[in-house]
Amino acid sequence: MILPITQYGDTVLRKLCTPIMADYPNLKELISNMFETMYNASGVGLAAPQIGLPIRLFVIDAEPLDEINLKGFKKVFINAKMIEEKGDKWAYNEGCLSIPGIREDVNRKEQITMEYLDENFVKQTVSYNAKIARVIQHEYDHIEGKLFVDYLSPLKKEMLKGRLADITRGKAEVDYKVKIPRR
Repeated sequence: MILPITQYGDTVLRKLCTPIMADYPNLKELISNMFETMYNASGVGLAAPQIGLPIRLFVIDAEPLDEINLKGFKKVFINAKMIEEKGDKWAYNEGCLSIPGIREDVNRKEQITMEYLDENFVKQTVSYNAKIARVIQHEYDHIEGKLFVDYLSPLKKEMLKGRLADITRGKAEVDYKVKIPRR
């Protein structure tokens, strides 16, 4: 089932999300719905807060990034923790399904190590680098209550203020289901 994507300005996007247990109600269905919602919106990642749930869950399918080493990279991250970020920071143009129509360069570290549970609640500790590390960092930020616009300079944020306010008021053009912010 395709779910509406929560738009910028909703308080759920700023919450530190809570861990979930293996008996979380209808978890397999929720994960399936998150992938379907993400694909419908042409995304490569989707975090639970983006569908209104303040829980530590996100999904990624990096295949649309069209890189050979990302073919088949489809993963579920439950109760993820960032163990380490290292390497040089590098800029990459990011966007977000909850902040439609805005893309900006964001600097992030090139390598990360994550600890998380997969969809079967098996513990994983894995290092990632390059673009996939960036996608994971972006989605991880969502469960930490952060958004990519938080990394922008004060001047850039000021320049985007009107466009962000429009998104909050539901004035963003998108071709997927959205949920206008509640405050």
